[in-house]
Amino acid sequence: MATIFGLSGSLRRASFNAGLLRTAAEVMPNGSELTIGTIAGVPLYDADLEAEGTPPVVLTLRDRIAAADGLLLATPEYNGGIPGVFKNALDWIGSGPGAKIFDGKPVAVIGASPMGFGTLSAQTAWLPILRALKADQWHGGRLTVSGARKLFDADGNLTDDETREKLRGFLEGFVASL
Repeated sequence: MATIFGLSGSLRRASFNAGLLRTAAEVMPNGSELTIGTIAGVPLYDADLEAEGTPPVVLTLRDRIAAADGLLLATPEYNGGIPGVFKNALDWIGSGPGAKIFDGKPVAVIGASPMGFGTLSAQTAWLPILRALKADQWHGGRLTVSGARKLFDADGNLTDDETREKLRGFLEGFVASL
């Protein structure tokens, strides 16, 4: 059984990216499963705070990523880049001994945005970060969902069948690469 751990980079209740992950959990290929975590509660990275001990929320995320066969990041795009809260969470997770969990870890990036280019810039911005963490970035497909306001309902649930099928195909490719 292939296990994937998913994280959304948005804290918004009706997040398109959290909704994309929920749909991903529904359409995972046979013989695989996706569990979803949250970056909520991760404090701003501070080396002084880290010297006092890594926050429990960060330790939990590290454990869940380490236990999974792969990591799926659902990234929003804010002002043409990665949301600060998402980058902050990965900075915490990958600091100190946490860096080892990314070494060779298969990682795929998806994202949904109301903008016309989806999350193309944010996904591209993740490349050097994942390279620095020594993650095994999956480049077998790209899923950028643009015009998300028309594809998700008011609660952040994906309602578009075509996008659901594209997501299913993306996940089939990622899981097959594990």
